[in-house]
Amino acid sequence: MKTLHTKFLRSATDAAHFPAPSAPEIAFLGRSNVGKSSLINALLGSKEARVSSTPGRTRAINFFALLDSPQSQQARMIFADLPGYGYAKISKSISAEWPKFIEPYLRERETLALCVCLVDSTIEPRASDAQLIEFLRHAARPFVIVATKADRLSGNGRAQAIRRMRAAFGDDGLLLVSAKTGAGMKELWAAIAAAAAMT
Repeated sequence: MKTLHTKFLRSATDAAHFPAPSAPEIAFLGRSNVGKSSLINALLGSKEARVSSTPGRTRAINFFALLDSPQSQQARMIFADLPGYGYAKISKSISAEWPKFIEPYLRERETLALCVCLVDSTIEPRASDAQLIEFLRHAARPFVIVATKADRLSGNGRAQAIRRMRAAFGDDGLLLVSAKTGAGMKELWAAIAAAAAMT
């Protein structure tokens, strides 16, 4: 993947505040503490996404433009960092925000090219993750399931984690990655680039 420069665009808690549709957008979704900010920063090679010690800190959609150069006026693509859904299910954790701006973004955003659904490979599959994936299937949105923290698993542990997640979520392009070691990042970039090229 060509080196891209990153520019923070804005945070939005209302559909009226979304950036004007332009470049293909890649949305990152997952439970709080799944390693979403770390993964985004590893993909970007920067510290654009804030890594917080307090799960659930992000309460807005944060948009980042990926540019060919710092002087570029047109983004190559846009990353959208969506709020984590905390320690509870979506229906409890972000019940107020979901219908107000998150659901409209996922259902209606015409430039949304791919949803990157992060799940924690080190724990048992969660019902809230399955709920999100089913929502995206129903909304006919393209998505990839990305299992984070692969560096914490042994070889046998990785195989077991993959079996568990495929049984729980289906076999929709599951990738095992580590923001710490870089494992699986090339494959994830390839999925992102392919989705962006189709938008």
